[in-house]
Amino acid sequence: MHERIPGLVLLCLCIQAGQITLQAQEFKLLDRTVQVHGFVSQGFIYTNDNNWLTMNSSQGSAAYTDFGLNMSTRVTDKFWIGAQGYDRNLGQLGQYHPSLDWAVADYRFKSWLGVRGGKVKTTLGLYTDTQDEDFLRTFALLPQSVYPTDLRDATIAHAGADIYGDISLRHRLGVLSYTAYAGHRSDSIYSGYPYYLSSFGAQIKSFGGMQYGGDLRWKSPLKGLLMGASRLNEHITGRGLVINPFAPGAGLVPYYESSKADWTNQFYGEYAVGRLRIDAEYRRYWRNQELNGTSESFADVRGWYVSGAYRIYKRIQIGSYYSHYTITNIVAGALSAFYPPATDTNLPADHDYDKVITGRVDLNKFWNVKVEGHFMNGYGSGPYPNGFYTQVNPSGFAPNTNALVLKTSLNF
Repeated sequence: MHERIPGLVLLCLCIQAGQITLQAQEFKLLDRTVQVHGFVSQGFIYTNDNNWLTMNSSQGSAAYTDFGLNMSTRVTDKFWIGAQGYDRNLGQLGQYHPSLDWAVADYRFKSWLGVRGGKVKTTLGLYTDTQDEDFLRTFALLPQSVYPTDLRDATIAHAGADIYGDISLRHRLGVLSYTAYAGHRSDSIYSGYPYYLSSFGAQIKSFGGMQYGGDLRWKSPLKGLLMGASRLNEHITGRGLVINPFAPGAGLVPYYESSKADWTNQFYGEYAVGRLRIDAEYRRYWRNQELNGTSESFADVRGWYVSGAYRIYKRIQIGSYYSHYTITNIVAGALSAFYPPATDTNLPADHDYDKVITGRVDLNKFWNVKVEGHFMNGYGSGPYPNGFYTQVNPSGFAPNTNALVLKTSLNF
């Protein structure tokens, strides 16, 4: 019954939203104005075959809820602080374990130099640091090849510090915006990758590590055109317990994995003019990791998408995107006998090609409804799955999946 409570709360809020005007709240603290904002979303997903995003979606599932509340204040003209709490349930993920999404102190010395520290949103591509701002987007789900919702914890934030700024170029050549950062990533054990490992009998107790990187983007002289690139380097370790594959009946043994090489390159572009917006991104993720000191895994994940959205009327938008995801993986050493090489991206197990159409209606300034269709070929199931998991597909996978996504969101 407790799993239905957030959905019931959202339903009540939606009814009230049609009757009252929502607005950001604020109060005074030590003569400073503190602003309070929040959001809540409820989704429903139905698939014609494979279960998706750890939900029992082939029978229709509303186990898709998230919500957050943030507070912020400007201490001085240059100094800003804020924090956000977040919680979600996505099928078997999240499970309503609340987290501190971000908590930041930000000081802007000049337009070309600022610093921020705390638990800071990671700047990686167009949307990593705005994934929680659903009201800004036409789509119910961002392209999963680059922004997999089941792996949200992997890139959302780091505990550390950034330096950033904007540099105006001479001769009216636009503005360069830069961010450089370093910190510690700490994934929830209720996220997609620990859940994937549980299919092999693993119980992950901790997953995270050091990361550093940067982002450089160019706002061109052509109004609405932006291009950029991001780089992320990490040293990630995972610890827990696992069933010994050489002696399954002997009980659990310690599990350990550690990055030997772990990096992401991302390139992106955006063009917005009038009612039209076009985005494109490419991401490559490479990880060579050591497994329990006896084996190595080499994973190469590549994703890209092209999307377009158009506002037909003031409160109606339509959009579409094509999302292309491939993964190859090779295990060397003692565990290689249990994991045959997966290197043929033409196979449905090693790719996921997703064609998407979306419609969005803004019922008022604070409340929107989205209807989205996904037409997927392939299921790219591991070791960094793209929404498809064996635990909820015990009979195996069909090569194609069609999905209907309904989502409503409130923000204030």
